[in-house]
Amino acid sequence: MSGRFRRGLRMLSASAVVAGVISGTAGGAVAGAAPVVHRAPWGGYEEVWVPSDMGPIKVQIQWAKRGGSAALYLLDGMRARNDYNAWTRDTNALAQYANDNVTLVMPVGGESSFYSDWMAPSNFNGQQNAYKWETFLTKQLPDYLATRGVSRSNNGVLGLSMGGSAALTLAAYHRDQFKFAGSLSGYLNISAPGMREAIRVAMLDAGRFNVDSMWGPPWSQSWLRNDPFVFAPQLRGLSLYVSASSGLPGPLDHPSAPIDYYNTANAMGLEALALANSRAFQVRLDTLGVGATYSFPANGTHSWPYWESELWKARPQILDTLNAW
Repeated sequence: MSGRFRRGLRMLSASAVVAGVISGTAGGAVAGAAPVVHRAPWGGYEEVWVPSDMGPIKVQIQWAKRGGSAALYLLDGMRARNDYNAWTRDTNALAQYANDNVTLVMPVGGESSFYSDWMAPSNFNGQQNAYKWETFLTKQLPDYLATRGVSRSNNGVLGLSMGGSAALTLAAYHRDQFKFAGSLSGYLNISAPGMREAIRVAMLDAGRFNVDSMWGPPWSQSWLRNDPFVFAPQLRGLSLYVSASSGLPGPLDHPSAPIDYYNTANAMGLEALALANSRAFQVRLDTLGVGATYSFPANGTHSWPYWESELWKARPQILDTLNAW
């Protein structure tokens, strides 16, 4: 898996973020030293380190323009990096929400984690501590953000690919925290034939992570707990946004060299699989009478330009749900 897929999941492309957006307090503030305040900072960008069961976690934050208490968590993909969240580099997400009264919360790290609490450290790559991402995102990070004036209950969560299913999982099991959940090109039917095997292979390729350390063997209850198709009834009443493209190259694909065409072909296959999963999930929600907003463009591959576009499309729904205009 490489090229535009690696670009989507390794987050190596470097599309520029408007310089004026990345203003305010930059650097590595220590979360534990943050004072208790009644309102969030009014706008600006900050990087903090928040204590967790995994050790200190870097979090990139763009504060609400007018000090509002709403927050939108943006989750990364399978090849999430340890130095930045790709929403801050590979999209214009910061610029999109620069004038809105919502804080963008972008945790850094979590390669192949599905933002889940793992059963054990991955024994294939020498991981020292088991991932505890669900605990971090629903307890330790909200605890810290509350000291900065961010609400514990007026939040949304959105992710792409791996982060898409994770966003729905977090929202389903933490309804007191999240009012909105969005999946962009997510794999939302992981019990479908071949999906568990595909996830195993993908995680081996992305950091040599052992999927059995995450949720145990494929027949375990933990797999079902983290399958959006299975827990779909628990999403009733949430504001939901689900998107995936056809996989056919569109206006934001610009292959030129032979390797570009090869990489685009990989991204086409991944997006087609995401579309099949998302369409099956749509049928599941319709059967349950659970409402959602769907976006299934006729063209588009598994890559950041399309996720950037979908984030913009989802923006009015997010701001309405969180009352964050």
